[in-house]
Amino acid sequence: MAETRRLNRRTSWCCSITHPPCKSPDYCRALPSSNSKRKPKPNRKKPTRSNSLPYDSPQGLKLSFVGKIDPRKILSPGRVSPIDSDPTAGELVQSAASVGTAAEEQRAAAALPVTAAVVEVECARSERSASFRGLNDVTGGGLGSGSGHFGLDPGGGGGDSFDVRLNLRGRRGGTLVLEMSSDVLMANSEVLGALVAEYRKGAHKVNRIYSNGNGGRRSRSMKVCRIEVPDVENIGVFRDTIELMFEDDITSKLLKHGAYRAISILEVSADLKFSRGALSCLNYLGAVPWTEEEEEKLRRIMTIHKFDETATRDILDRLYIQEPSEDSQWSLTKQLLWSITTCTDPSARNELKSLVKGLVSKSSVYDKQQPALNKADVYVICQSCLDSLACLFDEASSSQPNTDTGLAKKSTPAAARSLVERIAMQVDNVNWLLEILLEWQMAEEFVDMWGNQEELRKLHEGASPLFRYELSRVSAALFIAMGTRRLHCQFESRSMLFKTWFCPMLQDFGWIKRCKKGLDLKVLEEAIGQSLLTLPLAMQHELFMEWFSYFSKHGNDCINLGKAFQMWWRRSFLRGSETHGVESR
Repeated sequence: MAETRRLNRRTSWCCSITHPPCKSPDYCRALPSSNSKRKPKPNRKKPTRSNSLPYDSPQGLKLSFVGKIDPRKILSPGRVSPIDSDPTAGELVQSAASVGTAAEEQRAAAALPVTAAVVEVECARSERSASFRGLNDVTGGGLGSGSGHFGLDPGGGGGDSFDVRLNLRGRRGGTLVLEMSSDVLMANSEVLGALVAEYRKGAHKVNRIYSNGNGGRRSRSMKVCRIEVPDVENIGVFRDTIELMFEDDITSKLLKHGAYRAISILEVSADLKFSRGALSCLNYLGAVPWTEEEEEKLRRIMTIHKFDETATRDILDRLYIQEPSEDSQWSLTKQLLWSITTCTDPSARNELKSLVKGLVSKSSVYDKQQPALNKADVYVICQSCLDSLACLFDEASSSQPNTDTGLAKKSTPAAARSLVERIAMQVDNVNWLLEILLEWQMAEEFVDMWGNQEELRKLHEGASPLFRYELSRVSAALFIAMGTRRLHCQFESRSMLFKTWFCPMLQDFGWIKRCKKGLDLKVLEEAIGQSLLTLPLAMQHELFMEWFSYFSKHGNDCINLGKAFQMWWRRSFLRGSETHGVESR
């Protein structure tokens, strides 16, 4: 009796584990039933997999499961799956029929034409969900590294309106699947519309194969068109472009995206030949300001793609100058230089000087391939500034000067202040132009121009120290350029410069110390000494004796050229190995 209870308890289990499982569940044979009275099932011929179907296709996958997997299988050790009901004869016959149908579908699909994108045909499912997957349902972001799926329904109806599946594959990974209506694609995009039309043409041939080749069998409708777009640069921009095809007011959507995103959408619209979207992007971009990055990106797109001339006129006028030339550019540069040198407001002049110098600089970040600076125009402006300086000095010493200010007795303090300011302004203009010439390595002729200013040299002798030291600031800039090896000029130019302006520099150094205006006095003294040593020894002797005499009388109000004087002394009066030994120390 107890043995009978154990037998009944064993037969009530969901499956028997008295026998060890096979090595591979996929190839297990059917286990015998625990009920010994159950009649054995007749052997039926198992359907075989068709060689025409790949393993990765839905039909091929379905077929392999029918032939190899038994309903009774163990999922994992210690876990037993429930026993499914044994397949009936009707089910096996239906499975075999589906195998034959799948093979026929494979042969029919081979008749579809090959297009630029990958177009596949999928049989419509018997039932389809009418739910809408919005942007928030995209898994993994769908924009770069993840994957997503959502549908676009133009009519707000059910899922039956989705007859195109667009599969986007990103260049840096990630996929996104869009389901939408083919009517919208054909009405907006010439490229996608051509693919859909080609699919419909091939699907019509497939339907005829079903109806004619299967003895009157009911034709299966081929509804879903698959279009795969590989190597997408930005999946999010592509998705936004497709969404705009379903919008009536595209401009309002572009306002939310911004200019940079609109430029990217313009590029995708041009590739898809989405003319309505491209026109809306052009109208929007023509009315908003751009950053430098956006301008460069838009310039690149305009050179690659061709758009309607009427729509792009405003944008092209902002990007390019009609018939540009080097003469017109430097004519404009000359006007800017003239405007700055004649500006009377000190604050505005300083701001404009910094701005224009950055534009015409050789290392300018605005134009890497700008033509060479027109040296003649710059020297014309320099000469004009020097002529203005001569007029101002002549105005200050035209009548009998006052012993204190060096100005005319009848001049008021306000007039004297105005004259000093105008002289300082012209000197600033000259030094600013000199800096531009030095950067372009065109300042050699300026050394000759400044060394030949005999009139200014004579006016300097009778002018007041209150403003005559301004002329020595120009000489200081040239001495520093030569001493630091930024300026290379001939011996005649250097000697003329020292003959004309070395003595005024000795007289004005005290005032320069009080009003430095950005000058580094140590650098100035070192540069004058180094420049003086480039002259012949006889000329060095003359200039050093002049300096020695002036320094002995004025001390700290004179330039300290002691180091250069020692070097000149050793070179002049020490000979042979002794000279080499002293200089080596």
